[in-house]
Amino acid sequence: MKKQLLQTAVITAILSGVNGIVSAGGGQDADVMPVYTLDDVIVTAQRVETKELDTPASTTVITREEIAQSGAKSAADVLSKVNGLTYKTFGPGGASMGTMTNEVNIRGVEGDALILVNGNPVAWRGKYNLDAIAAENIERIEIVKGSSSVLYGSEAMSGVVNIITKKGGENSVTVGAGNFGQRAYGVSVGNERFGLSYHVKRWGEVGRISASDLKLTNDSGTKLLFGENHTDVDKVKKEDLALNYRISPSWDMVYHYYNTEARYKRFIDRVDYTLPTARIKAGEPYNTRMYETDQHTMQLHYKAHDWKVDLYFNTTESKGDGPTYISQRTGRRTTSTQKTSANWYQSRERNRSYGVYAQHDWKFGEKSSLIAGMSLAREDYRKLATISTAEKDTLHYARNNWGLFAQWTQKFDERNTGVFGMRETWTTGESNGSNFSNFSMAGQFLHKLDKESSLYLNIAQSFKMPTFSQMYNSNDRATPNPGLKPQTGVNYEIGWKKDHGAHRLRAALFHMRIKDNITASVDKKTGSAVYTYVNEDFRNTGVELSDTITGKHGFTYNWGLTWQNPVSRKSGDASKSYWDRKFGKIQLTGGISYARGKWTSALSASYLADRVQTPSKEHSYACKPYLLTSWNTTYRPDEHSELSLLIDNLLDREDNLGHSGSVYWSTPVNYMLNYTYRF
Repeated sequence: MKKQLLQTAVITAILSGVNGIVSAGGGQDADVMPVYTLDDVIVTAQRVETKELDTPASTTVITREEIAQSGAKSAADVLSKVNGLTYKTFGPGGASMGTMTNEVNIRGVEGDALILVNGNPVAWRGKYNLDAIAAENIERIEIVKGSSSVLYGSEAMSGVVNIITKKGGENSVTVGAGNFGQRAYGVSVGNERFGLSYHVKRWGEVGRISASDLKLTNDSGTKLLFGENHTDVDKVKKEDLALNYRISPSWDMVYHYYNTEARYKRFIDRVDYTLPTARIKAGEPYNTRMYETDQHTMQLHYKAHDWKVDLYFNTTESKGDGPTYISQRTGRRTTSTQKTSANWYQSRERNRSYGVYAQHDWKFGEKSSLIAGMSLAREDYRKLATISTAEKDTLHYARNNWGLFAQWTQKFDERNTGVFGMRETWTTGESNGSNFSNFSMAGQFLHKLDKESSLYLNIAQSFKMPTFSQMYNSNDRATPNPGLKPQTGVNYEIGWKKDHGAHRLRAALFHMRIKDNITASVDKKTGSAVYTYVNEDFRNTGVELSDTITGKHGFTYNWGLTWQNPVSRKSGDASKSYWDRKFGKIQLTGGISYARGKWTSALSASYLADRVQTPSKEHSYACKPYLLTSWNTTYRPDEHSELSLLIDNLLDREDNLGHSGSVYWSTPVNYMLNYTYRF
């Protein structure tokens, strides 16, 4: 009854808010402030400025106006409701559990989207903390679906997400508060050449974010403790410090510091079996883990005289620390008060990458152009000493990643254009001698039906190199697999784009195949799941449809539909040698926005249906659809002040946001009230 009353109150508030907005806005169209000022130029897909309508790929641009109006708090929030993207999270607001970060998967391919910030890679061991990138610092996000490996190299198997940060800065302060102990603070200073900002967001305690079976056995297989446990989370903190400076018209630099922290506490809910001498009872704590990730990124950009050169440096340190109250070796309570390997969990690793990217553009008359370039990146992975790991047992691996690429664009006539690309990538200096190489090609064809519409064909090969953590990482939860092979694939896509009147219509039919897709395989025979990375095969066929509609009286609407059938098989594993379903077949996304006078409001949602959970060793099984919803309303009484209210999970649904055998529940309905003053 209480939940129904809460849902009724929320829906009533939405309707009342919209009615109030309409009344306050009056009826003059001259007061309308456009909500979706969609960028007509997208750089990511072709590495050169190209009109979105003339880009032979499935692309999406999310502008700063859209981001502000949605009320999104981070890059993860922005991407969670994009058509064709599947969202996974482990805690409130996307709180990461060490290296188990939130993920955005494109077209059902797990963890194979390349994440860029200002065109440069920021991932560490293939992971990224999108929840730590404050939405306030984002200028726009460009998304390219389908393989982009020829232009961007490894990891761009399913697509590219390029987060472009703001240049310059504004003078403002922000404070906010909400339920579940939410707090937010932010300050920004700057001008057209310089910007400095700092944002921090916190959560208090959120109970029962996940639950799982508890099966604890010793090395000989003897039962120690069986039952069920759940996890609570608290002390969630996210920091984002950003600095940018335009040195000259040709040079600019960007520095970002990201920090995420969260404490996870596991408790025993049910005891089916315990050793008679142990007498473990329901309600007792199982373990506590404090996870923290620090990331520094530095970028230097040069653009002039048809040259584009980027230098970048990324370093990320991730650590976990906390007591274990019940021994995984004996199934008994641990009584020692000293930190030892028997009663204390500790993990530490550092990932660094630095490199250079250079590109030159040539034009040959009015119909031909060429871009060619090179990239060099140095990767460094270190597993650091812990309470149970002596300095001599630490791990250190490094390698160089080289790339040469070229792309030729030929305009045959006013209606037909071809794009042809190739890339050679190879590694050198790998510490263990496991060097790789790959040659990939891509071809695209664009046919302009008229000034408002176009058809395109896109065929592209893709690849991904195994990371050091996938091949060599080893701890109490991970086992190494140095025999991993690079994954390779091919993406076929036919698309249609049309901008007509108030409509921005898009359609794409795609088929993708990946050989030796690198994925985590989890063994849950013990109390803590042990995983390793293995190669599997993947394929998916689907269709995507979307439309953005600029309505009258300040309203804008958007909807998207994806139907797909992602499946995978582990050819070397007899238990999973068949094609097994993944994720969900049907995704619906949509939203309605309003902007007039001093008021803006936006309601957005993403619905994933015909879902399955796909464990590593068992057949997939049906899972309840998830529905992600958020509603944000902003009131600007004058040019200096802004008051906004964001409500997430409007219907207070308890949805499982995981896609494997694990269960991670959505945060109950939560709200955040923010006030910003600009000076």
